[in-house]
Amino acid sequence: MKISTQTALLFTGLAAAVILLLNGVIYYYADKDSANDFRKRLELRVVVASKINFEKDMSSTATYSELRNQYLEVLPSEKEFILQVDSATGLVSGTDGLHLPRKFYTDVLNGSTTVFFQDGDTYYAGRHYEYDNKKYIVLKSAVNVYGVEGMIHLRRILFWAFIGKVILVFTVSIFFSRKAFKPFRDIISKVNSIGVENLSLRLHEKNGKDEIAALAKTFNGMLDRLQTAFDIQNNFVSNASHELKTPLTRVIGEAEIALSKQRTAAEYEQTIAVILKEAEKLESMTTALLGLAQSGFNRNQLKLEDVRLDELLFDIKDTINRIDPGNRIRLLFGELPSDESKLSIHGNYQLLKLAISNIMLNACKYSNNQEVTVCLRTTATEVVIEITDIGIGIPEEDLKHVFVPFFRASNTSSFKGYGVGLPLSMNIIRQHNGNIKMTSVEGTGTTVLVTLPF
Repeated sequence: MKISTQTALLFTGLAAAVILLLNGVIYYYADKDSANDFRKRLELRVVVASKINFEKDMSSTATYSELRNQYLEVLPSEKEFILQVDSATGLVSGTDGLHLPRKFYTDVLNGSTTVFFQDGDTYYAGRHYEYDNKKYIVLKSAVNVYGVEGMIHLRRILFWAFIGKVILVFTVSIFFSRKAFKPFRDIISKVNSIGVENLSLRLHEKNGKDEIAALAKTFNGMLDRLQTAFDIQNNFVSNASHELKTPLTRVIGEAEIALSKQRTAAEYEQTIAVILKEAEKLESMTTALLGLAQSGFNRNQLKLEDVRLDELLFDIKDTINRIDPGNRIRLLFGELPSDESKLSIHGNYQLLKLAISNIMLNACKYSNNQEVTVCLRTTATEVVIEITDIGIGIPEEDLKHVFVPFFRASNTSSFKGYGVGLPLSMNIIRQHNGNIKMTSVEGTGTTVLVTLPF
């Protein structure tokens, strides 16, 4: 069942319960008012009957009788009883045919007002009267026919009104619930229409901070991440296949040429040298791809230890000195904390060395061995390694793609590389719950911030 229908049914159920409660209250008080009105009318007849039966003044008695006949209608099944009470025993005579409880007679005799009793739809009103030193009970009975018929009519009205109100509430609830959930249906329809072939489509984002706007923004964010993942995958496959195919083609080509006819030893040496060079490229690229793939392994599978980052940077500097003796890397430790424990993190030494050395080697390479500064400092929660060069920089439109495997900036064609160093470094740093941020100005230089939590 759709949520809009469930919402309409729930609201209708709540509204029906409220309407039913109100109908019950209306019926209760209407029934109570009808009974009270009938009792008052019956009480008036008891008083008039007392005056007529026991009034000493005959003129007054005649007047009461005339008024009753003129202005008091006869109630349905109206009956009048004059019951005499034995003063000695307190017994009431003349009760034949009356099935009233003894307490009713006692209340009448002890009270100064009219006493009522109800038996089904028949009402009794009694009042005691003393005449000629004798006690009497004047009793009137009648059936509340009009009240019963009125209550039956009221029940019928309330029942059909209840049915009509419930139908109306359900109709209105369905209309508004469908209207309220229409944006969600639009989102579902739009999302269902988005596939791999049109992953660039996005949901319309409305202004506001309601749930619909938040849902649309969340879906668009998810689609952005999916599109980025697809683009990275497509770019990775395209570039990897191209980069691997080029040296393989040269290897096969050189081998075919060498085997096409008899050649001199020098020509064979030259062919083997070309094949060796291309094979070394393949080996280097395969190693980089393997490292990139392995860098995505679970952190729990890594061998972790306490790593002093200042000692790590010294170790990386020594390694780079052997690889590139002409480098001009300068380590700056002027902002180190007094607490040496803040220079240590829990991680894998070799992977961290690989990640940071890749960034430092890039800084040397793309600045043509101009000065590169490496500053180590700490904040309240993390260690920061800032690597700054004054090299060729990165074009602004390329900066957001530098961590995509095999992507190379448009101004790096004269530099040897495969575009896997930075993605590899990013994977390793993220495995250590850290992050890499890069800022760059083309023609001025690049700054890389590596942050790692204590």
